[in-house]
Amino acid sequence: MEAEKKPPVVSDVGAWAMNVVSSVGIIMANKQLMSAAGYAFSFATTLTGFHFTVTALVGWISNATGYSVSKHVPLWELVWFSLVANTSITGMNLSLMLNSVGFYQISKLSMIPVVCFMEWVLNSKHYTTKVISAVVVVAAGVGICTVTDVEVNAKGFICACVAVFCTSLQQITIGSFQKKYNIGSFELLSKTAPIQAISLIILGPFVDYFLNGRSLLNYNFSGGAIFFILLSCALAVFCNMSQYLCIGRFSATSFQVLGHMKTVCVLILGWVLFDSALTVKNILGMLLAVMGMVVYSWAVESEKKVTTSIPRNKSDMLDGEDVPLKARVSGLPPVDLEEGDMKS
Repeated sequence: MEAEKKPPVVSDVGAWAMNVVSSVGIIMANKQLMSAAGYAFSFATTLTGFHFTVTALVGWISNATGYSVSKHVPLWELVWFSLVANTSITGMNLSLMLNSVGFYQISKLSMIPVVCFMEWVLNSKHYTTKVISAVVVVAAGVGICTVTDVEVNAKGFICACVAVFCTSLQQITIGSFQKKYNIGSFELLSKTAPIQAISLIILGPFVDYFLNGRSLLNYNFSGGAIFFILLSCALAVFCNMSQYLCIGRFSATSFQVLGHMKTVCVLILGWVLFDSALTVKNILGMLLAVMGMVVYSWAVESEKKVTTSIPRNKSDMLDGEDVPLKARVSGLPPVDLEEGDMKS
């Protein structure tokens, strides 16, 4: 119990900042690594395997030095989670290959309502009108500034649906596992990363060969390419860690909504660093998205205040409140229905 009362090492704002900075940083690093103008390392799935390999190594060192404590999670649940997560990664890569960039962005935006629906089905979570309105505003804003041409085919549509479903399920499961097994975000990541690393290192090169027709064995690993691969892996450790941290503390929906701040940052940095075009449409979309995020944060905080203001036990209630009418009339103390011998 004393361990639970200790303040967290990373604050809520720090967790979000870590996720935004590391995610934007890894996108910028990967853009230099994978673009034709950079080092043309077009092996995205294999690179993700490298990411989880380094993450697993960091987790092992943390456990070995006693910084983190390993807790038991059934192996079959870890394997199941890793299968869903790897399907999400592969599905996203296939969706980007088979569909236009515009439809790929739409599929990413669709994760917000899908996560909301799945949390409602799986966790019986309900959302206020304010939260739903804010989610719509964020999705509209990001859609305006990112969606351009929209082309889709049957195979691409199926891959996008699989990717959206698996990504949403993965993010919800992260929060569920942390609550179910009372395990910290980094400890859970340390258990899932090795399984994902092994499977992606083995299958990644074959998936990448299917995607772009290039073999990893024929790639020329220059010094610059190795540097950006290591940089990408280092940033991935913080990105993965902060993802588990944010979802564990908040929810998968909040992670999706506020996570679109990364999209806005990527557009701005792309304009600053890579001379990407930034139109009036982009700017208006970003402003609308940021406004939606502010409204969402306000709506969630308002919902928390309403929840905490509701009395949780009888000592918090006013005299006579929530007392059955029959007990008031008779003067007898109320019967606790959960403990009383009530038969249906």
